[in-house]
Amino acid sequence: MEYVIIGGVAAGMSAAMEIIRTDDNARITVLEQGEVYSYGQCGLPYVISGTVSSVDDVIARSVETFRDKYGIDAKINTKVTSLNVDNQLIGGLNTNTNETFQIKYDRLLIASGSSPVFPDWRGSQLKGIHTLKTIQNTQGILNDLDENVQKVTVVGGGYIGLEAAENFAALGKEVTLIQRGPQLANIFDEDMAELVHREAKKQGIHLILNEAVEGFEGEHRVQRVKTDKQNYETDFVLVGIGIIPNTEFLKSTGIYLNEKGAIYVNSFQETNVKNIYAAGDCATNFHRVKQINDHIPLGTTANKQGRIAGANMAGQAMTFKGIVGTSIIKFFDLTLGRTGLTETEAKSLKMPYKVQTTKANTIAGYYPGGEKMTIKLIYHEKTYQLLGGQIIGKEGVDKRIDVLATALFNMMTIQELVDLDLAYAPPYNGVWDPIQQMARKTYD
Repeated sequence: MEYVIIGGVAAGMSAAMEIIRTDDNARITVLEQGEVYSYGQCGLPYVISGTVSSVDDVIARSVETFRDKYGIDAKINTKVTSLNVDNQLIGGLNTNTNETFQIKYDRLLIASGSSPVFPDWRGSQLKGIHTLKTIQNTQGILNDLDENVQKVTVVGGGYIGLEAAENFAALGKEVTLIQRGPQLANIFDEDMAELVHREAKKQGIHLILNEAVEGFEGEHRVQRVKTDKQNYETDFVLVGIGIIPNTEFLKSTGIYLNEKGAIYVNSFQETNVKNIYAAGDCATNFHRVKQINDHIPLGTTANKQGRIAGANMAGQAMTFKGIVGTSIIKFFDLTLGRTGLTETEAKSLKMPYKVQTTKANTIAGYYPGGEKMTIKLIYHEKTYQLLGGQIIGKEGVDKRIDVLATALFNMMTIQELVDLDLAYAPPYNGVWDPIQQMARKTYD
């Protein structure tokens, strides 16, 4: 069996290792556009500040390990440009030599990932303008951050923008953060995002909201960011306004794509074309709360989908059970956690819902050192089924978000949260966990 995998990072290599565990006679070829395999992209912002000392630290396994230890034909600098589904043939280009290639497959996994969105802004070719998605991007940023760079502008207030702003500030840079819309962290509701705005200002971030970048100005190197309202002096720009699935080469194949370009897959990670599977940032995810195919690209999901795809490709039936939209971000002294639906999403889905928001102690009120966190729960107005939660605070956010994520995965009601047997000791919690206190208030 000739297995071919497009993409050598999270989903692709999780699939490759599962195929090896399942099929003793597997012949696996991996086509990676870059030069580095199997690395943690989520750790890259922390390499910028030196919190993670080197890009090498985020690499799980080297290309040589996959080749020598596991017998995988792990290719690098191979860009896939075409796919013939009738003849099961992949075409592409070696970006080092410009030589073209064709590879036959019996079963194919598309784990081509995603790329940063980068509009065709005027002046975007100037030096000093970067994106952050790959090790190569990160190395380029590190090479460019010399003592002449004092003013850094971050465009975009999502995951990458927030994490990058924090890590640039940790280097002592003067950071300006520009967001086109009215709030940072659009995965949170507006009232919760206000806590993020306060933290940004508290930490000395120059926060610019409701301004759209139109271009860049400078001689050879960027010197100004031009928005629809004014100009901002800068020495360095990081653009982090979103990502787009790397699926352009699939447009004429008949493989179903959603409006974002993500590949529709079923629970076995199969596409609508025989012998072709997809996983990771380029694939859809079934959302258990929304009950629809969604696209929330995260490393956790990519690894799970890759493993499941590999198992099914090798003949072992395994299904992906779906996501509930859980994520967590460190932003200076705050932890931002969310899972399930926001109030905004519940409205757009026309769900009858109720909301409860409170500030709560992270530990027993009488125990020293406790902090306040803000918790927002969304639940169904009639059935009381939990729909989502958002928590922002300094301590204890991860614990509660994971509890809520587990409850959402199991479609629990708000009342059933009260019955959970959660860990209690004064240094860690009150006798009633804050989310249980909130749940009690809905029907006491």
